[in-house]
Amino acid sequence: MAVVTTSALETLRRRAGELLFARVAGPEGPRNRQAIHGTPGPRWFPDGSPVRRVHGDSAMFVGGLSALLLQSLHPLAMAAVAAHSGFRGDPWGRLQRTSTFLATTTYGTAESARSACERLNAVHARIEGVTDDGDHYRASDPHLLEWVHIAEVHSFLRAHQEFGAHPLTDAECDGYVAGTARIAEALGVPSPPRSVAALSARLGEYRTELRCTPEARQTTRYLLLRPPVPVAALPLYGALASNAVILLPRWAASELGLPRWAAGERWALKPAGRAVTRLIGWAMAEPEPTGGRSGGSPAPG
Repeated sequence: MAVVTTSALETLRRRAGELLFARVAGPEGPRNRQAIHGTPGPRWFPDGSPVRRVHGDSAMFVGGLSALLLQSLHPLAMAAVAAHSGFRGDPWGRLQRTSTFLATTTYGTAESARSACERLNAVHARIEGVTDDGDHYRASDPHLLEWVHIAEVHSFLRAHQEFGAHPLTDAECDGYVAGTARIAEALGVPSPPRSVAALSARLGEYRTELRCTPEARQTTRYLLLRPPVPVAALPLYGALASNAVILLPRWAASELGLPRWAAGERWALKPAGRAVTRLIGWAMAEPEPTGGRSGGSPAPG
């Protein structure tokens, strides 16, 4: 009986992992994963590096949502996303492209990482426009690129430290920020922060530029109240989304009009977030002969 039960559980785990991977990585996910991991050559980040540990943990599902909410507070960045990204018309496609980029730069060869950055730079070079307030924006603007970068790094790292299976030490946190600076530079950010202290300081420097625009409110409602997920998955998504709000700096949550409740966060929401991220990690893990497993990741890596 124990053998049958274990087999059934493994079948359930594998099926759930396949469905989630297909959603996140898209139809080209298996081919991309083979190319990313199977191509020989030097990598930007070695095995066990802070960048690989953070990007390979299922806490990235919370961190990614939190990053989108935080990024929406910059009017120019939000205008570019709203007008050109198509994230509402094709949200899963955008997620799949983002996860493939993260996987390529994190795990792929140095050559493929550089190529991925060059392709994204070419896309950014074609995106520009004018906001409803008459302000001109360019997606290739180094100042906007840095905002997107620091919002992501801040959110990914906070999510990992709160929900990751193996949180980083203080020195490793600095190593993560320093490592991601390599990607930022390849995308056109001239001097990205290289320590947690520098990241925090740089985030504070953007405060005067940030505000909740109508586009930001629409994005927040879309991500938190009308997400493009099956009805059966809404409770799990709700746990991720509520914790994405918790990860926001308090001033950011206040600007977006999102309530905070310390007691509820501590005793209900955070435990639910940990349970869901562990469940995702379990579903997406690949068993090893010894019985160990790798962490789940929102990237096809």
